[in-house]
Amino acid sequence: MSMAYHRPSSIADASSLAAAHSDGRLLAGGQSLLPAIRLGLSDPTDLIDLGRIPELKGIHEEGESLRIGAMCTHAEVASSDTVKRLIPALAHLAEHIGDRAVRNRGTLGGSLANNDPAACYPAAVLGLGATIHTNHRDIAGDDFFTGVYSTALEEGEVITSVSFPVPKAAGWQKFKQPASRFSMVGVFVSKGSQGVRVAVTGAAACVFRATAIEAALDADWSQAAAKSVQIDDADLNSDLHASAAYRAHLIPVLAARAVAA
Repeated sequence: MSMAYHRPSSIADASSLAAAHSDGRLLAGGQSLLPAIRLGLSDPTDLIDLGRIPELKGIHEEGESLRIGAMCTHAEVASSDTVKRLIPALAHLAEHIGDRAVRNRGTLGGSLANNDPAACYPAAVLGLGATIHTNHRDIAGDDFFTGVYSTALEEGEVITSVSFPVPKAAGWQKFKQPASRFSMVGVFVSKGSQGVRVAVTGAAACVFRATAIEAALDADWSQAAAKSVQIDDADLNSDLHASAAYRAHLIPVLAARAVAA
């Protein structure tokens, strides 16, 4: 079956095309979608390329938050002086996503919309209490990630930007799978206006908050407090790379390292 290619110049046009082609896919960077198409795991009728929509770019400080356009690449986030100044842990996270090719093509919005269980950015969104802005509404990070490769996005809805509250302190650590460089386990910690937040990726079917570690760090922001928590492995992933028990062990260890960072 042939695949049609579209290159809209506005968010409205992209949304209209997405609504009109229910079996089409938005192309935000293609670092997950294109390999899936090559492997026959995805067969969209239409590709809607968001690359020429200027409203989806830009990194700005807005009051007590950092707003990043959905089509900003990982490399742009990693190298941004604004990100490094306001949330250095976020720049650190972006700098260690995949390899150089992935960082120069992959985008913030594409990563969040895809919601790979081992992706890094979902941990930053949940770990900082960020807000996802779309062409229709604002979605709290806590409400955005709904399951394996699934989100709260509706048909025709396009992520336009993400607002990250600037924390008093934040850190990111990941134990990567050597071949894919995805997180076998990744942990993002922060404390700020939204209290203490700890988000974990790579360990389960979807990014989640480690509430027991949050409570421990709320009482005592220290490496020892984070490391003292025992994580139940009942709902964690077990595969050829690591058992559920090993992932459960890694979560507080990485949380402690993130606090130190």
